[in-house]
Order: sequence, then C-alpha cells, then structure tokens
Amino acid sequence: MAGLEKKVRPCFWFQKDGLKAAEFYVSLLPDSRIDGVFEHGNAADPMVVEFTLSGAPMMILTGGPMYKLTPAASISVLTKDQAETDRLWAALLDGGGQESMCGWLEDRYGVAWQIVPEILPKLICDADQAAGRRAQQAMMQMRKIDIAGIQAAFAGEAVP
Repeated sequence: MAGLEKKVRPCFWFQKDGLKAAEFYVSLLPDSRIDGVFEHGNAADPMVVEFTLSGAPMMILTGGPMYKLTPAASISVLTKDQAETDRLWAALLDGGGQESMCGWLEDRYGVAWQIVPEILPKLICDADQAAGRRAQQAMMQMRKIDIAGIQAAFAGEAVP
C-alpha cells in the first residue's frame, strides 16, 4: 500500500467516521487518494485509514472516545488564489463546519484546518516591515482570508 512506505505521517484520532472523513478529504485536493483501509470487525467504520492528501501521507485512527481532536494539530493548505481559497473554505464548512479567525476553521468531523493563500506569508514577511504589519493586522480581522483585502492593507490602502 502506498501510504505504508512513508516513514512519517500525522495520525488523527477519530471517535467515528474515519473512512467517511478520509474519502471527503481526498475529494478536495489533487494528488489525493485512499491508500489503505484496515478493519477491526466493522467494515462501515474501519480502525485505520491511510490516505494521501495532496501528496502528503496521512492516517486516521478510529479509536473511540478516549481522545478528542484539537486545533493543536491541524491541516494547513496553501492555496494558489481566491477561487481555490473560497472553494476549500466552503467545502470544509459544508455539513456543520465552524469558521474561526485568520484562515482557521473546523470541519464537520472536528479537524482543524488552516486555509492560507500562498501570498499571505510572503506579504507578512516582506522586507517592508510596516507593510507586512498592515497585512498581518488585516488578516487578524478576517475569518476566511480575502487576498484583495490583504493586498490593499499591504499597500496602505483601505481594506475593501
């Protein structure tokens, strides 16, 4: 199985619905697939699902209620443009997800995500520190990142 040859991969502990979550996640990004499903007597909700998400190996362990998911472990996705940011944001919120601040959200399964347009870290870390601070301040006021708003703040313009 493709995921098993990777030495390191994050593992998310789910109470239930690990396979459903993995199937949903791999539908969101190219170069994503289910690599292996390991049952423990419940074919509808297998114990382990190994999958590749945009080329990165991942694992979900459906282990029951002993541990809870937390934003301390999240999936961060760099997006190319506003259209990709909007598409992922909407898909991850669909069915019960919750928005947070600064590009963070929690999907319907309880996994935390950071949806980050690739331009954001470039602007925030720009050599022009004042412009970078303006971009960061604008980001701190946003839920989903608005690229035009970040760029306007960086340039010293009013944020749309």
